[in-house]
Amino acid sequence: MFYEDLSAYTYRDEDTFDDRESFRGLSYRPAYTRLNVGWLEAGKPYPTGPVPAGFLDKLRALQEVQWMNVCLGFHDCDLCPAEQAPQGNGEIRIPGEPGTAYAAPFLITHYIAAHGYQPPPAFITAVLAVDLPTWSATHWPDVPFPWVPPDAERLLE
Repeated sequence: MFYEDLSAYTYRDEDTFDDRESFRGLSYRPAYTRLNVGWLEAGKPYPTGPVPAGFLDKLRALQEVQWMNVCLGFHDCDLCPAEQAPQGNGEIRIPGEPGTAYAAPFLITHYIAAHGYQPPPAFITAVLAVDLPTWSATHWPDVPFPWVPPDAERLLE
């Protein structure tokens, strides 16, 4: 599934955060603008190049604590040979400038590590700015993302 970097995210109307340790979750219509980052597809050009030291490790750590828009099916990396293709089934949200969040697929870390994908500088800056200890310490009913509205619909099991 290809979306141009920094184009408007339109795949889902709502954002849904799931709790990794239960069947609980919450969903809401975002009041912020969502911008696509890292939605790559075979045959479509994408920027390549280095990323700052520590960036990829931090992005992986953020994926460990934020589980959102998880689907029942999986998306295979179509840049890899079929027999070696890793799968992804969720997304991550990274807060950017006020009112803007970046929407990336879980496969983004694979795209960076295995295919040399270079995300936009604004996304790299936003990832590096996230307070990982605070996000890691967040537990249900809160989620590791700062802009969840207080009236978000919560599924309690």
